[in-house]
Amino acid sequence: MPGENLTRDEAVARRAVVSTDSYDIALDLTTGPETFHSITTVRFRATPGASTFIDALTDRVHRVELNGVELDAAAVADGVRIDLTGLAEDNTLVVDADYRYTNTGEGLHRFVDPVDGEVYLYSQFEVPDSRRVFAVFEQPDLKAAFRFTVTAPSAWQVVSNSPTPEPVAVDDERSRWEFAPTQRISSYITALIAGPYAVERGELTSSDGRTIPLGVFARRSLAEHLDTDYILEKTRQGFAYFEERFDYPYPFEKYDQLFVPEYNAGAMENAGAVTFTEAYVFRSKVTDAVKERRVVTILHELAHMWFGDLVTMTWWNDLWLNESFAEWASTIATAEATEWTEAWTTFQAMEKSWAYRQDQLPSTHPIVANIRDLEDVQVNFDGITYAKGGSVLKQLVAWVGEDAFFRGVAAYFAAHAFGNTQLSDLLVELEKASGRDLSGWSTAWLETAGVNTLRPEISDAPDGTIASFAILQSAPEDYPTLRPHRLAIGLYDLVEGSLVRVDRIETDISGERTEIPELAGRARPALILINDDDLAYAKIRLDERSQSTATENLSRITDPLARALVWGAVWDAVRDAETPASEYIDLVLGNIAAETESTTLRIQLAQLQTAASSYVAPEHRQAQLDRVGDALLDLAREAAPGSDAQFQFTTAFAQVAHTEAQLDAVAALREGREVLDGLTVDTDLAWVLLTALAAGGRVDDAVIDAALAEDNTATGQSSAAQARAALPGAEAKARAWASVVDLDTLPNSQVRSTGLGFLRAHDPEDLAPYVDRYFAEIERLWNERSYKIAEYIVLGFYPLPLLDDALVEATRSWLSAHPEATALRRLVSEHLAVVERALAARERDARG
Repeated sequence: MPGENLTRDEAVARRAVVSTDSYDIALDLTTGPETFHSITTVRFRATPGASTFIDALTDRVHRVELNGVELDAAAVADGVRIDLTGLAEDNTLVVDADYRYTNTGEGLHRFVDPVDGEVYLYSQFEVPDSRRVFAVFEQPDLKAAFRFTVTAPSAWQVVSNSPTPEPVAVDDERSRWEFAPTQRISSYITALIAGPYAVERGELTSSDGRTIPLGVFARRSLAEHLDTDYILEKTRQGFAYFEERFDYPYPFEKYDQLFVPEYNAGAMENAGAVTFTEAYVFRSKVTDAVKERRVVTILHELAHMWFGDLVTMTWWNDLWLNESFAEWASTIATAEATEWTEAWTTFQAMEKSWAYRQDQLPSTHPIVANIRDLEDVQVNFDGITYAKGGSVLKQLVAWVGEDAFFRGVAAYFAAHAFGNTQLSDLLVELEKASGRDLSGWSTAWLETAGVNTLRPEISDAPDGTIASFAILQSAPEDYPTLRPHRLAIGLYDLVEGSLVRVDRIETDISGERTEIPELAGRARPALILINDDDLAYAKIRLDERSQSTATENLSRITDPLARALVWGAVWDAVRDAETPASEYIDLVLGNIAAETESTTLRIQLAQLQTAASSYVAPEHRQAQLDRVGDALLDLAREAAPGSDAQFQFTTAFAQVAHTEAQLDAVAALREGREVLDGLTVDTDLAWVLLTALAAGGRVDDAVIDAALAEDNTATGQSSAAQARAALPGAEAKARAWASVVDLDTLPNSQVRSTGLGFLRAHDPEDLAPYVDRYFAEIERLWNERSYKIAEYIVLGFYPLPLLDDALVEATRSWLSAHPEATALRRLVSEHLAVVERALAARERDARG
């Protein structure tokens, strides 16, 4: 019988045979801590006499009944799929089975709160995990109405896609919730969240006059930190914006937002019941970047209610369109409907830098990816699917016009409500609305991989004016497509101490070289910025004079988006081994104190650490790390009291602190012997500082245990796992490795945290023994563990800090021995690319 990894061919064949009508799903959540009972009744139509299968990742199957005839469960069910033969035109299937709770964030996740012992459940079904809870045709184009009946402890909240009904008592301790059927939706956006969640409620009026109930949920032990009023304010702003721009009222009956524990992603767009990581419930101070990201995430998931839930892709090759649209729509809504008006600067600093990185890996792929099976989908939640796609949509909007784009989208929703579509269905509506032929655009941007690089070619006249100006376009050898770009060229000069834009030219470029005659004869400005306003998706380079101006005056650029573009241009040149990493470190340390945008600051500080630890020449590495640590401590001490910058400089300092003097400063901050005015060392910052001390060998298990005793929460347990794994020496690293690789008991959040600590090695040689062990284990782990746990291990335990030829050779050897194009091979090939890029950057830095 075919296995767990559903292929596209299997899905197409099944869709040709089957058409689903409805699911009745009865769940009993009171049967114990390991398993729950699930009875699924599926009504579907089929080609008479045909055979197919239904997905069900069961613990034990009690009964399978097809059209009133009981089948031999042992013969037709293998724990992954159930064979169905001799189908009628109209069919009723009943599957009575037990399923297992998970601690991996997949299927129905079960969490016991260490604070009060309460049990919390939540579902996570994207991509293929509703089959871990009920029998289902697990593919997005077999939509149906879903009706859940849930038996659970009477004291619990029980939430699904439909409004929560009044429960009916079963006995003194249990009740039953009988939900109304949903509209026709895909199985991966169904949901069940249950437990003693605290809830605050509100409502809004939809554009069609309906009252939409709103709910915000969190664990009781976190409820005091939940800023419901703000969350509902952003939700209402998003509703108003999207209903107007999409010209389609909110398609579901209610809108609940639930912050859940041990969550793998940022959020999930379950129809009417969106789940979020409870990292977005702020129990301690967070950066403004994280606050803004939460708003973008809230609006991202809300946009999905239309694009993804109301209208859904036929197969996962159009996953990009779901996610790219939500990325673009949430960014424009954040910028235009909330107080976070610089959201496009954030998009440039974070999303586009992610896209450029992803697009230069050997695993890059066209935006419209070839999704052969479910494993392909799992690894395609990447910077192409989200960030490059969102960037390209932004360029498309600039090309067809914003109003025409929204008209086309509105027509698309109206034409395909509660149905399934392909990319061509959207392009048809956009072509109608804009009058443009989009076939060439689609071919150039959606069906080819790789990122272009744009650089200016300038010649000067004897009088100092520009004699000629052209933009040169190049492409990587493996992906040689040269694309059309709509972009702006910004001219910047120093005016009263600020570097400001004095003119802007918007133009189209294509091919290897595009002349810009409008600039000929003009006085040459201090800085010329191609792709000003960030309209195009392309890496850019600065000419020598502009880069010199930027290095000396970046902090004087008044426009935050222009600053972000310059930061990004220099960093891309470092990653491509064109500019020495040491020059980037100079740029950051000379200008970062004046950066006003929190996400830009956050990204530059992270890249600063990468530059110092991985991209500078080995002979300069220690001196640069010393310099960066000292500078970050000085920046923290000098920053405005209580500011976002002060907080970010402090946490960045803790990440790199390694000298005795630096670790002394970390200890002084944690213990209160040094106090920075306006900075509170709260619970989470205390863990950051403790982990720094652990990595530096300044504390032991007893100190970590004492900290955990004071903060025995879910976050505290993950933080303690990270701190223990960060301890130096062979014994500590072996213990961390064994806790994840040899055992399969830790929940997802602690597996991830242990990996973060494991790679925190002041002496990279602590990780040398794990090169061979890593490659000896990863194939077994990939096959035995759930997808998400296996991914955390493959990503989090690769001994990247070694950055040496031995690591390169071991990685290449494994890849040579595993030539099959699997998802695991893709992840390993990405590791190799990261190491090779770092070694090339080190070589460039060594040349000065």
